[in-house]
Amino acid sequence: MSERITRPPSDSPVSAPQNNSAEPHLARSLSSRHIQLLAIGGAIGTGLFMGSGKTISVAGPSVIFVYAIIGFMLFFVMRAMGELLLSNLNYKSFSDFSADLLGPWAGFFTGWTYWFCWVVTGIADVVAIAHYVTFWWGNAPLWIPALACILVLLALNLPTVKAFGETEFWFALIKIIAILTLIVVGLAMVLTGFTHGDGVTAGFNNLWDHGGFFPTGPMGFVAGFQIAVFAFVGIELVGTAAAETKDPEKNLPRAVNSIPIRILLFYVGALVVLMAVVPWDEFSADESPFVGMFTLAGLGTAAAVVNFVVLTSAASSANSGIYSTSRMVFGLAHDGDAPQAFGRLSRRKVPQNALFFSCTFLLAGVVLLYAGESVSAAFTLVTTISALCFMFVWSIILASYLVYRKRRPQLHEASKFKLPGGVVMVYVVFAFFAFILWALTTQPDTFQALLVTPLWFILLGVVYAFLRRTPVHQARVAAHQDKVVRERAEAVRAR
Repeated sequence: MSERITRPPSDSPVSAPQNNSAEPHLARSLSSRHIQLLAIGGAIGTGLFMGSGKTISVAGPSVIFVYAIIGFMLFFVMRAMGELLLSNLNYKSFSDFSADLLGPWAGFFTGWTYWFCWVVTGIADVVAIAHYVTFWWGNAPLWIPALACILVLLALNLPTVKAFGETEFWFALIKIIAILTLIVVGLAMVLTGFTHGDGVTAGFNNLWDHGGFFPTGPMGFVAGFQIAVFAFVGIELVGTAAAETKDPEKNLPRAVNSIPIRILLFYVGALVVLMAVVPWDEFSADESPFVGMFTLAGLGTAAAVVNFVVLTSAASSANSGIYSTSRMVFGLAHDGDAPQAFGRLSRRKVPQNALFFSCTFLLAGVVLLYAGESVSAAFTLVTTISALCFMFVWSIILASYLVYRKRRPQLHEASKFKLPGGVVMVYVVFAFFAFILWALTTQPDTFQALLVTPLWFILLGVVYAFLRRTPVHQARVAAHQDKVVRERAEAVRAR
């Protein structure tokens, strides 16, 4: 995108009064290639590589439409986020604009819920990594690779943010090469009529010859949305990197606009090839279909390589999560929503206290390995909770956009990165989220997670009830109310 985004007025997000000259700043060290690969790597994670096994088993080939529909809807969430972030370059993340537009309560709930989202996702990644390691590890203790993973993640994030960006760049590149290789190899199997296993021949007819595109019926199609939503967590990751991005007016739009191509190639394209080579009913819900395809084809060495790639992918997803949670807690600390110790930066401009805090919670993944009936059951529980919390964050982004359109029409008119469809598409996406919530009630395991998730918001509500009485928060609320009155008056005069 060649146009430059019109710079907004210099007013900053509503926050507690503080000495800006002494405030530590995150370094803008992430270049265009870092942001591009961060956007891709964040979206291609454990949910696609491991979760798609269960999605295929419950929805069959209709999973192709499931991923396409979810990706289509979330593209509009990302466009709304992009327009909001670029409407005021003082925003460091979507937690900032939610606090500014909806009120300090929204910044508190959004920031801590996003932290919780990625901690839960990181736990799911640790579970998945331990599961992948059993490919070589056998029946050895799972806590060893899980703990090793957490220590490696900590080591990757303690250096400069540029070092993190470089690490994630190569992580994401491995995933991209692996999926493209899978697509090429799969297409070669289809075109050469490769026969495997019990005499099944690879071909696109496998997509409809085993019960059609909807072999498990309408409810099977609906059930596919449950796990598939988790595959897209991290799609908003570029929003948390806004404060450390070089030339955000150019790089953020480019990253957001690449989302449809990524979805068509890495989700839809890969799954079409997978189910063309191996019929959907031969995949196991407890195994990665990417590994399963090569294993059923009799290519054991290739399966080992792919297993390493999906292990790397899970580590990449957890790495991105630890990065984003540390930055979110850092921002919360500067708004008075987290202990001030988390707002300190190391000499290398890294919020190391916030980083240690987030990594500590990943130890729950080690405990989770020994709970439940299977890794798949544990994975489903934590991923559903994570997906629900991410949907809350995405909904806050959309709600912030609605307020932005109403109170700051002049900024919307000046924007060169407007949300396609505007307000209408916001309500369409809200309706889709309501459908997802209903879909989660149709299966016992996801319904259980749906019942548990509100406990997190109750906990946040109790904490905020005490926090809002502090002088810092009372000052923030008063400042926000004054700003709302002033902006409404300006909007009326503009009409």
